[in-house]
Amino acid sequence: MYDRRMMAMTMALACLVAGRAEAQPKPLKTAAEILAALSSGRQVRAVLHYKDMALVDEKGEPQKSPDAVGGMDLATFEYFAPGAVGNKEGYLVASHTQLIRHPRYGYVLNYVKLSVYDSGAVKIVAQYLSPTTYEVKMDETFTTTVADGTNKGAAVFFVLDKP
Repeated sequence: MYDRRMMAMTMALACLVAGRAEAQPKPLKTAAEILAALSSGRQVRAVLHYKDMALVDEKGEPQKSPDAVGGMDLATFEYFAPGAVGNKEGYLVASHTQLIRHPRYGYVLNYVKLSVYDSGAVKIVAQYLSPTTYEVKMDETFTTTVADGTNKGAAVFFVLDKP
């Protein structure tokens, strides 16, 4: 009886450990992997290391990137195959907007649009908008590539759920 109980406890512990290992985020290293995960209904999150990206302001002038990290879930997305909307390269796009209180601008809508191109290029448009007039208070565009472990890509993507 003792051996059976011990065996059952050992099996239960092994299953628990295996289940936790499966639940770990899995890096997605290409645009094709990101699209495949999203297309199959998987939960994908982006972690964006802005200080390692190129930044231009609303006038197209290069700027020093802030030492900041952001993240967003790609809950709602669209993919446009090459030529779908006059585009030469296929890309997927996701965006998120939320009300924040900024120390300089006060209450603003923080709008972030993330585009991932088939080539692995990534573009992030970040804007602060007045919540009443939608006037643009801040407009920045960051560029980088999908981090694949071998490049200097500053956009890291993960699939969060089990297949």
